[in-house]
Amino acid sequence: MTSPASHSPLFVACLCAQWCGSCRDYRSTFDEVADAFPAMRFVWVDIEDEADFVDPVEVENFPTLLIASPDGARFFGPMLPHKETLVRLLQVQADTAGAAVLVDADVQALTKRLQAREA
Repeated sequence: MTSPASHSPLFVACLCAQWCGSCRDYRSTFDEVADAFPAMRFVWVDIEDEADFVDPVEVENFPTLLIASPDGARFFGPMLPHKETLVRLLQVQADTAGAAVLVDADVQALTKRLQAREA
């Protein structure tokens, strides 16, 4: 694996559910990638345990990733649970300083709530 880029610190949240077998299997991979990118902040969010916190954002497919820079959410969507895909996505996001943030106000609000909670 190449060394992680760190032009801007990223916040990475995986939104999953305990009942989801893919999520349970993905957890160790997510944690392994988190260890490889120590400059980034990683959090695991069980959307059922934290339904009130996540609402009104709809998470229908698992795993769903939220990647944000200090400017706001840049990526929000389902992702195949493959380590290489996550690593590539993080490298691209880290290398694109000043990239556009998402327009969805609910996703931006969730990003702020998560970042504040994890600070």
